[in-house]
Amino acid sequence: MLVLYLEGDPAQRPECLSWLFWQMGSTPYVGGGFGHFYAYAEEKQQYPIDRFTMETKRQLDVLDQRLADNRYMCGDEYTIADMAIWPWYGGLLIHNQYGAEEFLDAKSYSNVLRWAEEIHSREPVKRGRMVNRRRGEPHEQLRERHDAGDFETKTQDKVEAAG
Repeated sequence: MLVLYLEGDPAQRPECLSWLFWQMGSTPYVGGGFGHFYAYAEEKQQYPIDRFTMETKRQLDVLDQRLADNRYMCGDEYTIADMAIWPWYGGLLIHNQYGAEEFLDAKSYSNVLRWAEEIHSREPVKRGRMVNRRRGEPHEQLRERHDAGDFETKTQDKVEAAG
């Protein structure tokens, strides 16, 4: 079940919005800072790598502490805050974005890993990760989606077989 808390229980709305806005303010350090200096910068510079790494690890620790007492970011319900946070932080840990799993000591954030893996196993998330995908296994690539039926008939393996 999905709860947005923008239309649901008004008592939960501030908490959900706080985590949603936390994601909006924090991910530039992960994607723009850490990812750039650690993985993409042509010239490696120790200071920015160290600076953005420590901030990324601090953010992961904030998430880990929050998720120690909560199944999802806003309690027991999957919300828009989880949807916004998961691609950045879940992907960082379970998909080894930037090739930094060992460098960040990703496995030490056990609560974030549990949360990330639970979200990753959701059927709508699996389907969503297929859309516009151009790498990986052909049966996991749905390069163009125009209809719900495209998941059954237009994955890349089927397109290639029909081709």
